[in-house]
Amino acid sequence: MTSTNSYQLALIGDPVAHSLSPRMHNAALRALGLAGEYRALAVPPHQLDATLCRLIASGYRGFNVTLPHKQAVVPMVHELSAAARSIGAVNTVVVDNARLSGHNTDALGFMRGLTQAGFQCAGKRALVLGAGGAARAVVFALTQAGARVSIWNRTGERAERLARDFHAQRVQPDEPLRLHEYDLLVNATSIGMSPQNEQSPTSFDEHASTPACVYDLVYSPRETKLLREARARGAQTIGGIEMLLQQGAEAFRLWTGRDAPLDAMREAIGDDSCCAS
Repeated sequence: MTSTNSYQLALIGDPVAHSLSPRMHNAALRALGLAGEYRALAVPPHQLDATLCRLIASGYRGFNVTLPHKQAVVPMVHELSAAARSIGAVNTVVVDNARLSGHNTDALGFMRGLTQAGFQCAGKRALVLGAGGAARAVVFALTQAGARVSIWNRTGERAERLARDFHAQRVQPDEPLRLHEYDLLVNATSIGMSPQNEQSPTSFDEHASTPACVYDLVYSPRETKLLREARARGAQTIGGIEMLLQQGAEAFRLWTGRDAPLDAMREAIGDDSCCAS
């Protein structure tokens, strides 16, 4: 059993080799002089339940959850925060005396990225690409902020459920996206993630206007093909690195009760700015 004075933390998902979270959280622990270590653990779906039991038995204080487990872990925790319950997905788990509390810091991290960029959501039209755990957090955050949200996903059933849960609009998979009708475009899929750097979830019509702001939750590479093309057309762009940082900072606070050292975390992941214009 690990000492209660040591913060043993982890990321569970599959894949996780690309993740910057260990660098970010280990830097935060060092900056505050806290003992412990944050590890990235590749956990395929069939090993999720056994992994949770092993983490508890090993004295872990908490862990992050990423693809493909954000929704699968929901019934495995003992209690859910209000945000996690509304979103239906968990990205942060706090372990306290073998009890698991599930939280969702993605929504907060996403909105802080928009705030940093100066984008105001109220009354704006937003199109979200994707319908997984990250997309649920994004749609929740945008609707809470007063945006009018539409959802597109390659498989219609998940998009239909997400739209119904948050009173959003669903774009049929075979419909043209009509990007010029939106103020904000959010990519909440993994399309464009390294090593598929030259893939993009959509393309811009050269004869139509581009959304004023394009936000890609992918952070590796730092500037995806989607963001590169949006910036070339004059859109304000936001990369996923700011959401990663801000959701991580809130997770760190939940685990330790301490404000996260943002400067140290940002330096560890090599980020100089949150957005480009």
